[in-house]
Amino acid sequence: MTVKQLSVFVENKPGKLAEFTDILSENQIDMRALSIAETPDFGILRIIVDDAYHASCVLKDAGYVLSITKVLAVAIPDEPGSFSRIIRILGDNGINIEYTYAFTTRKKDLALMIFRVQDHEKAIEILTRNGVSLLCQDELNEL
Repeated sequence: MTVKQLSVFVENKPGKLAEFTDILSENQIDMRALSIAETPDFGILRIIVDDAYHASCVLKDAGYVLSITKVLAVAIPDEPGSFSRIIRILGDNGINIEYTYAFTTRKKDLALMIFRVQDHEKAIEILTRNGVSLLCQDELNEL
């Protein structure tokens, strides 16, 4: 119940993000989610795409340095308190969140959160036991 996230190093200069997204567009790669963490010289783009393997091949051929990381995609009701409930469940069970980011879907009243945690299996078991909906890669691609 994990999805593949690409973490891509991109120079922190004007136009570099546009060059990156142009490559995705030219290769018919649909980006589902994006998060950027920056330093003065480089940014780390964390992206969820419709085809992680194809995207990684295309980006490597274009000279980008990247890694593929397993993350959790959690579907939560788009209402106050939903995020708090999820992070409380994780925290109360000793699961540390390394980072998280959100993205929207075409489905009304549904929010999706990406979570990077140290122990995926434990987090999946705890969230599932608490009635939290996790998406696999194929389900995410259908959104």
